[in-house]
Amino acid sequence: MLDCAIIGGGPAGLTAGLYATRGGLKNVTLFEMGLPGGQITQSSEIENYPGFFEHDKTGMDFMDTWQKQCFHFGLKHEMKKVERVAKTGEHFTITLEGGETVEALTVITCTGSTPKRAGFKGEDEFFGKGVSTCATCDGFFYKDKAVTVLGGGDTALEEAFYLSNICSEVYVVHRRDEFRAAPPTLDRVKRKENIHLITDSVIEEAYGGMMGLDGVKIKNIKTNEITDMQNTGLFVFVGHNVQNSVLKDENGEFICDMNDWGQVIVDLSMKTSLKGLFAAGDMRIEAPKQVVSAAGDGSVAALQVIAYIQELA
Repeated sequence: MLDCAIIGGGPAGLTAGLYATRGGLKNVTLFEMGLPGGQITQSSEIENYPGFFEHDKTGMDFMDTWQKQCFHFGLKHEMKKVERVAKTGEHFTITLEGGETVEALTVITCTGSTPKRAGFKGEDEFFGKGVSTCATCDGFFYKDKAVTVLGGGDTALEEAFYLSNICSEVYVVHRRDEFRAAPPTLDRVKRKENIHLITDSVIEEAYGGMMGLDGVKIKNIKTNEITDMQNTGLFVFVGHNVQNSVLKDENGEFICDMNDWGQVIVDLSMKTSLKGLFAAGDMRIEAPKQVVSAAGDGSVAALQVIAYIQELA
């Protein structure tokens, strides 16, 4: 019987493992199919994590030290895919690919989410080379430069507003003539002089060369007119795919409360509606989707697991 099963090996999962094992739990296993690290391992540069300011270090370099530290205190790593989690009595049953099962007193799910792709030409080619899904992460690289934002919801406009305080001009491209964002958010954006709203339009193509993105071609879906926007930053905010399948039972029903977007509803202690089940990182509601925040979530969840197990004794 595991004290705690941690599902997902990104910053939230690794930090949860560190705090759980260093806090005295003896049987803690991290389930992650590949090498732990998460999406940050795909980043070419890290600038916004406190204490880490080495420009020649990649996201992979950054997470390598995390793995060594977390496993030092006894965290075990199983390279096995988790199919689902079920509450059976006072403990949990974790079903792995192939039908193998593992029992655990507690579970912390940290499976994250992935940004949706818009599907325009050049999106994959220039992802990480001018195409981004994180203004907080990458906005500073475009200080005093013009950028384009794709999307029409709250996130897109909030990120456009954030970028407007860094970049010279922000062009927001939305395929409809009305925005889905909350009225106060839209009003605030409309009042910002360097934010320009381009409606009834889509990104037709992102283009560039060996050095990265050079510009985007914007198509008006009503007139078919193409506008060539020459700037080196394109931020795409068309939603996220929450990786929440492990929290569905055999009938496809979620075992804990979720919101309409498939994010796990937790309180400030990372507790879900199901006793003994915790969620941390990008899969939870209102997640900032930053490494430092995910790490904080993981530590909180692990401390709550320790307290929960102590109460069971």
